[in-house]
Amino acid sequence: MTEILAKEIQVSWQEKGKPQQAVWQSEAGSPPPKNIIITDDTTNAKVAYKQVCEGTALLYRGDFQNAKQLLQAITRKFDIKPALPAESLTQAFHQHRARQIQRASITNKILIELNHGACDLKRAPDMKEAVAGALITNAKIDKVPPKMVLSLRELLGMNGAHEWRKKGVAVDALPANIHAHYGVYSPIRGEYLDLINTTSLGNAKTAFDIGTGTGVIAAILVTRGIKAVMATDNSVRALNCAAENIEKLNLKQYITLEQANLFPSGHKKADLIVCNPPWLPAKANAPIEHAIYDPNSAMLKGFLNGVSAHLNDDGEAWLILSDLAEHLGLRSNEELQKWIADAGLSVVEKLDIAPKHAKSSDQSDPLYAARVKEITSLYRLKSSKLT
Repeated sequence: MTEILAKEIQVSWQEKGKPQQAVWQSEAGSPPPKNIIITDDTTNAKVAYKQVCEGTALLYRGDFQNAKQLLQAITRKFDIKPALPAESLTQAFHQHRARQIQRASITNKILIELNHGACDLKRAPDMKEAVAGALITNAKIDKVPPKMVLSLRELLGMNGAHEWRKKGVAVDALPANIHAHYGVYSPIRGEYLDLINTTSLGNAKTAFDIGTGTGVIAAILVTRGIKAVMATDNSVRALNCAAENIEKLNLKQYITLEQANLFPSGHKKADLIVCNPPWLPAKANAPIEHAIYDPNSAMLKGFLNGVSAHLNDDGEAWLILSDLAEHLGLRSNEELQKWIADAGLSVVEKLDIAPKHAKSSDQSDPLYAARVKEITSLYRLKSSKLT
């Protein structure tokens, strides 16, 4: 469960002259809005946009489909504003991030009340299963609060994630789809998995998968022949997701899951240690963004500095990393090479693959000039003492 729900932060408002209160849910950990007014199908989009821009949240009491249309109208009004010109890709990135944050702040002010996870608005779909799947993630909370308020945007995200979770994502290296839970990054950018599936394992018999997420890397390693894999993650939600995928793939006997910041507890070692850290050194503004943004490259540096102590003799570490940060001017290749050398590691081989995702060819994307040059690489690393 999110910490917000675990602490049961309350949101309050006035309705029909009476004070109301409910549990406040925000995946990003945003505080509850201080000013909430009731709105319905008669609300004008222009007026609503002005209100949310001024900081007023709108709790919707009309038709659910009309609420979605209002949200779409507000989003369009924000998106129509031209972006500021940027003198560099670095500046373009920071402006893009600031715009994303402002957009989320505005569009998240359309609110919905749920009763035991159900939306009582007219024409609202049944989303109880989606809400429960998104929020009940560990033993601290075993049921959805009886009365809860959250943004319509977040509710739609829960429902969308639920549909994607049922469908899953096909991975060429595996016999069944990988199913990502809400808040766990889905392996829809699969080019790095091709590298993991084709790079020689050498004589590796044991492996660590650091930051396992959905468990997809651990599953590929087992499918390729490594029958003892320890997979770690600091997110309970991710570990539950990985456990479900591993069980569906009938690989439970080969993979051990452990909650850890990076490496398994104790002084365990492995023949192969694999890590696909977030590739952009910038602040994450929501839990799901931790799969993309690594403030000050903390996870990347932590992995590099700790990996030698956890490798067996002649062991190898695989670092999977996009160079998008380099094209955006957020990190130089020289810095990366220095971090590798300072950690007592050397690059045995660097294997590259071009991205296949839609943004790499979307010329309307403000970061297109960087994305079109992006390469994802698998760095085969060994202790410098052995090379």
